[in-house]
Amino acid sequence: MGVFDRFERRIEGAVNGVFARAFKGDVQPVEIAARLQRELDAEAKLMSRDRRLVPNEFVVRLSRHDYDRLAPYGKTLMNELLPELKQHAADMGYVFNGPIMIHLELDESLPTGRFTVSSSAVAEATDPNGAPVAPGPVSTLPSVAGRTRMVLEVNGMRHPLKPPGLVIGRGTDADLRINDPGISRRHAQIRVIARGDTLDIDIIDLGSTNGIVVNGKRVQQTPIGEGARIEIGNTRMLVHTPIADQPAGR
Repeated sequence: MGVFDRFERRIEGAVNGVFARAFKGDVQPVEIAARLQRELDAEAKLMSRDRRLVPNEFVVRLSRHDYDRLAPYGKTLMNELLPELKQHAADMGYVFNGPIMIHLELDESLPTGRFTVSSSAVAEATDPNGAPVAPGPVSTLPSVAGRTRMVLEVNGMRHPLKPPGLVIGRGTDADLRINDPGISRRHAQIRVIARGDTLDIDIIDLGSTNGIVVNGKRVQQTPIGEGARIEIGNTRMLVHTPIADQPAGR
């Protein structure tokens, strides 16, 4: 029996019983699990001869009907499925860059029985000394409907832009540390303020030596949004919203 067959058998066993009865005729947990597995396989990036980096943050978008039925079971469902997802990663030589996060989001445009999955590799959080911060329990997080999930992409890594924001710099007290001699120890701050279902985001120069360039213009402080291109030192960054895949499932 191959690796993929073993994964599917384990997943089927994990979702038998209460979930099969609860979701008969709707999006099935086993469908989501299989789609997450395919997402790992499709997005694996070669690190070395036998190691590949894979996404660790997933957004599952569901119709109103399926979201209302699945969200209350989220924690229990993921406690069953995540060990199998980790085992598949181990079988395939995949490496996660941080704790696995799975978000359930409502998408009113989707019909019952259809869902989409998007993913990103999110850097592990560090404390002011640069040491990894121990993650809390892995969970599924129902997201606020309508709120845009923007990320700051730096050197291929996506960093979620969520309140209150983050400080970018080369020093140990920066939230996002970048090893670039053109970047000051505390170079810039990205502020993120929640206003209802929207986020106000701006970037502020913290008195850096080389300044900040946004969309080709040198700035001290300016709002940033979808598609904003930021240059700090020799490093280029992009603000964007990860694009969801085409509908999967049924």
